[in-house]
This record gives sequence, structure tokens and C-alpha cells, in this order.
Amino acid sequence: MISITPNEISSQQVQAYLQGAIGPRPIALASTVDAQGTPNLSPFSFFNIFSSNPPVLVFSPARRVRNNTTKHTLENVNEVKEVVINIVNYNIVEQQSLASTEYPLGINEFEKSGLTMLKSDTIKPFRVAESPVQFECIVTNIVPLGTEGGAGNLVICEIKKMHICESVLDENGTIDPIKIDLVARMGGNWYSRAKEGLFEVEKPLITLGIGVDNIPDFIKKNSIFTGNDLGMLGNIEKLPNNNDIQHFISSNKNIFHSDSNNKTRLFELAKSLLDQNKVQQAWVALLSINNI
Repeated sequence: MISITPNEISSQQVQAYLQGAIGPRPIALASTVDAQGTPNLSPFSFFNIFSSNPPVLVFSPARRVRNNTTKHTLENVNEVKEVVINIVNYNIVEQQSLASTEYPLGINEFEKSGLTMLKSDTIKPFRVAESPVQFECIVTNIVPLGTEGGAGNLVICEIKKMHICESVLDENGTIDPIKIDLVARMGGNWYSRAKEGLFEVEKPLITLGIGVDNIPDFIKKNSIFTGNDLGMLGNIEKLPNNNDIQHFISSNKNIFHSDSNNKTRLFELAKSLLDQNKVQQAWVALLSINNI
């Protein structure tokens, strides 16, 4: 067994050990607004419930380890002391991951992730319509834990209203752990799915993914693709070039003959590629549809 004194290694190493050892961690998909009402959406796995009477949740938007900057969520709750904590289940895990991308100030992560803004009843920030449970909260206190990169900021939130989707309830009206299908964070790219075990979701690109809002409607509105599929398609830096598309077409001439089912075959191929985590190839197949 190795023994480590935290202040003798880098903050990045400390964080990696902590995140690898302490899990699975529930995810708070936090929706906030700034003083001008600009929406922001970001997930946090430093999160849990700390009281039921009063009902209190706590999450921590830590200072970035690499450059000691603060996150828009922290800045927003200092300006407008309200937040919606949206619970993350498997159906939206890819989209919440995309929402963690460090888009510039003013970019709406709801649009980038393809998640739907739903007006709250008691506070200004929007709820995530796709989340199975949404908590409208006021921020009662913010406790800084330090001033260096990696330092947490405890955002203490009192729940003022809860919204629970009926589809996750059992016959007694309580939340069914199988139906809600929760996910949680582990270390690195790893997640845990409560009813099945470990799986992996690639982190959003540092160079910024194009976002679900930039996916063409003929793809976005096709019912073959789930929200997770759209989240994966939105997490690429740029679309494939024409050479890639033409090479695909020349290599798959059997698909591009005169047949009314060609588009359907390409959509099904793209779906299969996404299921194999082959996002770039899926994009090539989808963009070749324009050549039919």
C-alpha cells in the first residue's frame, strides 16, 4: 500500500485519487441564471443530500485545478441565489456530459446539450424537462473552502419545490430505483449505472463540441436517435470533410443505388455506429445522405 501526504503531490494528482476512490457519486445537473437572466447548465458530482427537515442539498463548484478560475455556476449563484438541481439518469447521461463543456460566458448549455428548458414555478432558473426529478431551490449559503485551484465552494440549497415524473414511481407512489435508472460518476471517464454497473462516457472536448443545436434538423428530428445519441453527435469539434464523405460513398456503392430505402439504411447504419461509440463514422454516414 502506498501512503500519500496531499500537499506533497500536485493538486491534479490529489483530485484524480479522490475521484477514483470516492464513488459512485450522484450528479447534480445545476441550472442557474446570472443577474441578466442568462441561463447556465452544468453537472457536478461533488453533491449530496444533507437534510430532510428542512430539505437541504449541497453541491460544490470547485475552482478549476489547472488555472484557478471559477465556474459560471458559482458566479451565477452569487448573483442570483437560486438553483434548480436536476437529477441525472441514464437517458440523459450523454447530454449532461456535453453540458459540462466549458463554453464561453453567455452560451446556453441547454441548447448545446439539446436539453429542454422548462419554466420553474417558484424561482428564475429553468428546469431540465428530461430530468426525472427536479428540485427548485434557494441558495441559503455559499462556503468557500480555499482560494487555490481545486478548492471547493459549498453551495447550500434549500428545496422549495420538487417535481417528480410519474413514470419513475412504483405502485405505492415512491421512487422505484429500477425505473429511475440513476447514474453516478466514478474516476476519469467512468460512470456507474445503478441497475447495470459500470460504463464509460467520453468527456466533452476541451476544444468545444459543436453542440446539439448545430446538428441538422433531418438528423435531430429523426426518431431513431435518442437524446444520448444526439449528445454524442454534438461532442465533435468539426464535421467530417467532403473527402471523408466521398470515400465513404465510393466504398459503399451498394447503398447508393436507386432504392427508396437508402436513407433508412444510412440512418440505421449511423445508429449502429453510435452504439459502437464510432461517432466520426456515424457523422460521415449521415452527411452522405445528402448525396442520395
